[in-house]
Amino acid sequence: MGCRERAAKSELLRIVVEGNACVPDPRGTLPGRGAYVHPVPACLDLAVRRRAFPRAFKAKGPFDPAALQRFVERATP
Repeated sequence: MGCRERAAKSELLRIVVEGNACVPDPRGTLPGRGAYVHPVPACLDLAVRRRAFPRAFKAKGPFDPAALQRFVERATP
């Protein structure tokens, strides 16, 4: 979604919508439509700037990416 580069599914972070927020789904078990980004801040920032979440989830936005940004910042060394 962010950088639009192809990668193996195991290298990407799945994102789902819960309420009005985008939340990370690292195990891939949460219900609902998922979207994938590289788990790095640059890729996530591109997705937020491009407003890619409403298109990816085929739902009206905006979605709050705060939980997702915290997860990516903690996961990045």
